[in-house]
Amino acid sequence: MLITGAAKRIGRVIAIELSRHGFEVAIHYGTSRAEAEQVSRECGGAPIFQADLARVGEIRRLFKEVEERFGLLNCLVNNAARFTRIDPLDITEADWDFIHQVNLKATFFCCQEGARQMRQLGGGRIVNISSLGGIRPWAEHVHYCASKAGVIMLTRALAKALAPEITVNSVAPGVISFNDVDTRTQAMIDATPMRRAGKPEEIADAVHYFLTGADFITGQTLAVDGGLNER
Repeated sequence: MLITGAAKRIGRVIAIELSRHGFEVAIHYGTSRAEAEQVSRECGGAPIFQADLARVGEIRRLFKEVEERFGLLNCLVNNAARFTRIDPLDITEADWDFIHQVNLKATFFCCQEGARQMRQLGGGRIVNISSLGGIRPWAEHVHYCASKAGVIMLTRALAKALAPEITVNSVAPGVISFNDVDTRTQAMIDATPMRRAGKPEEIADAVHYFLTGADFITGQTLAVDGGLNER
């Protein structure tokens, strides 16, 4: 299986936890080679693959290299994403493209390449990491929210398009703590019914569920947010 953006933060923990559950993982990174190598060591020497996911040609090269190493993919986790905070009246075309070319465009083309391999194999599972920002509006993250809302609808549409052989689901993290909590983030934590930030391992658990649960579950988005979406 391939996990994109697996060198840092949530992607790193997803890779490590799935490896511990017995998955043979391939670790993708963009620029963080040293961090990817560390994740590889924590995953028992899992292979690492570099690609700039903003370029479709790079995505196709990545999937070809992974196939040459592993054979056809049966699982894909699209975790790679970009995040910026900008007043919506100050967003430029470059700002918009910077977010969407990875968060939405790359997610689609990774799904496309993964599904092509899975179809040859006879089936597979795709999990897209979206965000609570794709469900709830955040005023200073309009471009990000739009991209993640797109991932959620992309998940639903692909679930119909790729059924019955391939399931496509999404995990939408709420506030996940990496010891970088600012005042704004703390306010979101305070508003969370469970009264704490989430752990990246809890996102990995949700991914594991979609990868191993019933194949009658597809097109779903699971918010792992401590109930924040219900406020």
